Amino acid sequence: MRMGHELTIEQQQKLVMTPELKLALKILQLPTVELEELIQQELEINPILELVEEPKDERLKAEQGPKDNKLEKEIDWKEYMQFQGKSYCLEGYENNDEAEQNYENYVSNSHTLKDHLLFQLHLALLRHNLKDVGELIIESIDENGYLTISTEELMDVTRTDACTIEKVLNIIQTFDPAGVGARDLKECLLIQLSFKGLLNERTEKIVQRHLDDIACNRLNNISKSLGVSLEMAQQLSDMIKSLEPKPGRAFESSNSTKYIVPDVYIDKIDDEYIITINDHYNSSLRISQYYRNLLQQEEKTSQASQFISNKLSSAMWLIKSIEQRKTTLYNVIQAIVEYQREFFDKGVMYLRTMTLKNIADKVSVHESTVSRAINGKYVQTNRGVFEIKYFFTSGVDNQIGDGISSESIKRMLKNLIDKENHKHPISDQYIADSLTKEGLVISRRTVAKYRDELGIPSSSKRKRY
Repeated sequence: MRMGHELTIEQQQKLVMTPELKLALKILQLPTVELEELIQQELEINPILELVEEPKDERLKAEQGPKDNKLEKEIDWKEYMQFQGKSYCLEGYENNDEAEQNYENYVSNSHTLKDHLLFQLHLALLRHNLKDVGELIIESIDENGYLTISTEELMDVTRTDACTIEKVLNIIQTFDPAGVGARDLKECLLIQLSFKGLLNERTEKIVQRHLDDIACNRLNNISKSLGVSLEMAQQLSDMIKSLEPKPGRAFESSNSTKYIVPDVYIDKIDDEYIITINDHYNSSLRISQYYRNLLQQEEKTSQASQFISNKLSSAMWLIKSIEQRKTTLYNVIQAIVEYQREFFDKGVMYLRTMTLKNIADKVSVHESTVSRAINGKYVQTNRGVFEIKYFFTSGVDNQIGDGISSESIKRMLKNLIDKENHKHPISDQYIADSLTKEGLVISRRTVAKYRDELGIPSSSKRKRY
């Protein structure tokens, strides 16, 4: 065996993820709200960047389309700043005092469940020490309205006997909303029945023993156990179903209010769909006039000049990445509108099956780029606000080979079930046969899958007497 050292020449291909490329990919993937947060972070660490309001005439020029600026490894920023366009500088800027809309300005102070219960407790005629116990009990009630601590634990914390704990808890269980302070579902339902004056031996028995039968629509079991007719068992079941299993959810917490900020707007004007990217953050991002002037005054070799040049390079990469995101997102949405034109014209029944590859081929990019471009983003259309992923859906073929999306099939399925005779609900096989007659190639198992996704129970659970 020969051993030794030698020099060889070989070619290799590898993808090097530069910091600039990583930034571009990250920005492409960010929704509008998260992108604004990133820009705010960059504004804090990069003094070159400023967030200002652009004059309307300059904004119209900018909307004509992003320019493909080529950045070299080494740029003479002093020369560049002398000839750069108005897109990235403050020249000709006029201040505009129009207030920007902020969703936080429209959020009022929410009235939580605990606030509501404490207000009622303070109005109750209780001794001071009992109110202290009541406050601790209320603090132990979760957002659904259930007590999350045992009587023994309350006794240890409050140094109070079990009788006093139960007395205060019983008072809290009379508060609004009905059912609050219960320790489990059965107690919650019994409290509500008592509020409504419907608590008796029969209703208590059905809550204690037959909740599973109600959930599975096993009315025969209820009928035999209570000695009533199927029609009466149906009425009792409906009455129990009308109760609120989570009484606290009527009070939303302050952190539960969420707003969807569309990343794209699609407006129909005459017979044409106009696409607008939500990019007010981009139109407001500028390079500081002060540092522009400072760079022109400094020598290229000075530390200040090098610092400004580095920050300018970072700022320009940020702006370029945002512009590239806008261009890619616009192209993707335009391809979606062309592919799903019938949906926008006629509605969800005409939504076609569509994959990432379909759009990637139209836009001439990789599927991963399309995936990043639509990730977590929303579009506002004449049909409502949708997550962009909504348009990428699987489905089945019809008899002529065209793809019908799962959303369209679900709508057909729901229409059939809405028209059924509740005493004789239609089966999944009947639905499959009906859709097959309409030209769709679909199996009973697929029907059952779509029905479950819609939250519609099986035919045995939908039966009425």
